[in-house]
Amino acid sequence: MKRILFSFLLVFACINAFAQIPAGYYDGTTGLTGATLKSKLKEIITNGHEDHGYGGLWTGYQTTDRDQFYEGDGTILDIYSENPTGADHYNFTYGTNQCGTYTNEGDCYNREHIVPQSLFNEAFPMKSDINFIRATDGKVNGMRSNYPFGTVGTTSYTSLNGSKLGTSVSQGYSGIVFEPIDAFKGDVARMILYFVTRYETQLSGFSSGNMLGGSAFPGLQAWELNQLLTWNIQDPVSPTEVSRNNAAYVYQKNRNPYIDHPEYVALIWGAPVVDNQAPTAATNLVASNPTSNSVSLSWTAATDNMGVTGYDIYANNTLKTTVSGTTTVVSGLLSSTAYSFYVIARDAGGNSSPQSNVATETTLPGQTGGTSCGTETFDTIPTATPSSYVNRTWTNNGITWDATFARTDETINGKSITIRNGTLTSSTISGGVQSLTLTTQLKYSGTAGTVSVEVNGNIVGTIPYSATATTTTINNINVTGNAVIKIITTSSSSNRIAMDDLSWTCTSTLGTTDATKSQSSFVVYPNPVKNNELYVKGDHLSKISKAEIYDLSGKLIEVIVNPFKNSNKIQLKGLAKGNYILKTDHTSTKFIVE
Repeated sequence: MKRILFSFLLVFACINAFAQIPAGYYDGTTGLTGATLKSKLKEIITNGHEDHGYGGLWTGYQTTDRDQFYEGDGTILDIYSENPTGADHYNFTYGTNQCGTYTNEGDCYNREHIVPQSLFNEAFPMKSDINFIRATDGKVNGMRSNYPFGTVGTTSYTSLNGSKLGTSVSQGYSGIVFEPIDAFKGDVARMILYFVTRYETQLSGFSSGNMLGGSAFPGLQAWELNQLLTWNIQDPVSPTEVSRNNAAYVYQKNRNPYIDHPEYVALIWGAPVVDNQAPTAATNLVASNPTSNSVSLSWTAATDNMGVTGYDIYANNTLKTTVSGTTTVVSGLLSSTAYSFYVIARDAGGNSSPQSNVATETTLPGQTGGTSCGTETFDTIPTATPSSYVNRTWTNNGITWDATFARTDETINGKSITIRNGTLTSSTISGGVQSLTLTTQLKYSGTAGTVSVEVNGNIVGTIPYSATATTTTINNINVTGNAVIKIITTSSSSNRIAMDDLSWTCTSTLGTTDATKSQSSFVVYPNPVKNNELYVKGDHLSKISKAEIYDLSGKLIEVIVNPFKNSNKIQLKGLAKGNYILKTDHTSTKFIVE
C-alpha cells in the first residue's frame, strides 16, 4: 500500500547520504542541448562505470530493488507486481524467492532487461547494467518477452497488478506492446532513455526490436520516443527512483542522469507530439452474412493525421468489441433479432471520430427451434474491489446472478466476469432452456480446459476455454419449465476464466415456426414492425378465430378475436421494443418491434 514512512525515510536518507550526486558530476553540461547534451551525458555516465557481471545483479538487488516506500517491508520492489494503492497480491523475499523456475505469478523473481538483451546479443556491459535491469516476477517477465513498451488497446494478458500485454494503440505503432501500470511508466521511460544515452555509439550495431533507433540521436524509433516522452511527463521522478539511483551508483559507480536532472529530457528530445486531431469517420459500413448469433461487418478505413489505431464496434448502441482492421464478426448476438451497427475510429491520442453510417441486419432464427429467452452481458456487475476474487451478486433483466471468487476488471466483448475456482448461478428463470451460448477466455496464466454447465442441477454439457476468446453453444439441452443455470469453473484452482455474452434459447410451448416466405403460407411483415402495424399474408386468414400476442417469457399481452375478418392488419397497441410471438389457431411465428 502506498504510504510514506517518514521515520523510516529519515533513517534511509541518512544511510544513503553518501550516495547523493557527487559534486561536479554533471560539470560541462551547462548550456548544452539536443544531441550535444546527450553525448556529453554519455561521456559522464560511461566514466567510472564498473561491470560486476550478470550474476552480480542478484547482489545489487539487495540495495537497489527493495521496497522502502510502499509497504516499507524490505521485500523486492517489483514494478510488475507492486500495487501502489492497496495490498500486494504477493511479495518476494530477497534471496529466498530468487528464480529458479516459474509457472505462475508469485513463484519467483528474476532479472528483467527493460531493453531486451537479445537486441544487443547479450553483450557486456549491457547485459549486467543494473540501471535498466530490474528484479521482476518471472512469469510476467516471460509474458512481456521482448516486446517494446507502449499503450495497449486490445489486451491478451494482464498481470495481477494491472500490467498489460496486447495490441498497441501507441501513436505510430500497431504491433504487440507491453504496458506497465501508471505508477511505473516514468520509471520505464527513464531507464530506456538512460540506455540509449549510455550506449549511443553502439546503437547502430543493435537490433531495433521495434523500439531502438539505428543512430546515436535520437536513439529511438519515433513512435517509441514519443510514447516515452509522454510517460516521462505523466509519471515524474519518485522517491523510489531517487533511492534506487543512489544505490545503483554505490554498486556500479554511474547514475541515470534523467532521474538526477529530469529537465535534461526536454532539453535533449523536446516535448512529446500531442495529437488533438480526431480521425475522420469510417465509411461504407456493410453488415452481412448473419447467423443465429453473429453478423459480419466491413467498412472503408478512417483517416487520421497520425494514424488510426483501432475501431470500436457498436451494436444497438452497445460497445461489443474493438478491432484494428476494417472487418470483423460480431458474435454473442441473440437469434432473430434486428441490430443496428456503427463503428467509431480512434487514434493513439485518444481522439474519437464521428460515428460511421449505420448498417442494419437481423440474425437468423436459432437452429435448435428454441426462441431467444435471455442474455447476460455482465455490464451491470458490481465493480467494487475489481481485481479481488470475492463473491458478487447483481440483478439484470429480472434475473439475479451469484458469482463466487470473481473479479470484474477483465474484458472480452466489453465488460466480463472472471472466476477462479468458483461458480456463476442464476435465479430461477421461466421458459426452460433449449440451448446455451457463452464466450470464454483464459486470463493471466494456466492451461486450456472446460467449464461445466448445469441446468436444474444436472450437467448438460461443457464449454472450452483457452487464451483465445471463443464462443460456444450447447444445443439440445431441452429443459422445460422453470430452470436454474449454473456454470462451474472448479476443475482448476489456478485458472482464471473470463465469461461474456451468456445467452440462451427457451423451450416455450408456443414453439414458433419462424418460417420463411418460401416455406410457409403464413407470413408476418414487415419484420421488424414499423409504425405499430403488423401485416399477415396467408391462406384462409378470415377463418382465423383468435390471435394472441405473447412476450418471450410466455406472458400473454393481448387477445384479438377474429383478427383478420375485415383486413390482414393488426394494429399493435404501443408494444415496447423487443421480440414477441403471434399465435393463431394453427401456427405461431415471431416478430420484432423496433
